[in-house]
Amino acid sequence: MTARPPSVLLVEDEPAQREVLAYNLEAEGFEVLRAADGDEALMLLEEAPPDIVLLDWMLPNVSGIEVCRRIKSRSGTRAIPVIMISARSEEVDRVRGLETGADDYVIKPYSVAELMARVRAQLRRVRPASVGERLEYEDILLDAETHRVTRAGKELKLGPTEFRLLTTFMEKPGRVFSRDQLLDRVWGRDIYVDTRTVDVHIGRLRKALMAHGGSDPLRTIRGTGYALG
Repeated sequence: MTARPPSVLLVEDEPAQREVLAYNLEAEGFEVLRAADGDEALMLLEEAPPDIVLLDWMLPNVSGIEVCRRIKSRSGTRAIPVIMISARSEEVDRVRGLETGADDYVIKPYSVAELMARVRAQLRRVRPASVGERLEYEDILLDAETHRVTRAGKELKLGPTEFRLLTTFMEKPGRVFSRDQLLDRVWGRDIYVDTRTVDVHIGRLRKALMAHGGSDPLRTIRGTGYALG
C-alpha cells in the first residue's frame, strides 16, 4: 500500500477545461476531486477536505471569490492553499482575489506546466514530503525521496506504514492528529481499517524511533490522538 497521493479539488464549470486540467493533474500523480460549481465545491470541502484547491473565479451560483472567502473563514479549511484561476487580468482583480485569501492567482490563458509548478510550490508548504522534500525534527531526519530515516545519525528500520505515519507527524510537528485523521492520511479514504490498528502501528513506530536510545518524541493525548513533540 502506498501513501495517499496529494488531493486537489478542481472547481471549474467548463467541462472541457475541467477534464484537461484533471488529466494533467492525474498524470502528475494527484488525486483529483471535481466540482462544476461553487455549491458542489463547498459540499466536497465538507466531506473530504483536499490538500489544495484550484478555483475558477467565474462559477454559477456561488462565485469563486465567495468559495475562497468561505474556505479561508473556517478553521477546518483555512490552511488549505487556494490557487485562483481567472480570465480577469486587471491588477484590481488580482488584488481582490489575493485579499480574499487566495494563495496564488493564475490568469487565463495559462501554461499547464506553469500551473503544475505552482501547485507543487503550494504543496511544498503543506505536504512537503509529497514533493520529495527532506523533513527534520530535532535529531530525526526523513528523506522522502530515498525513504530513509535516521535519528542522531543512525539509520532506523521502519515498515511502510510506520514511514507514512512518521511523514505525517513530521510535516506538522506539534499538531494533534486524531486516529480517524491518521487513517485518512496514512491508509486512505477508501480503505476500512479499525482505529485500534493505528495504536498498534504507533507502538511499532515508537519502538523504531527509540531503537538506538533517545526519548520518545511521540505524545499520546488521551481521548484525542497523537502528536510529534
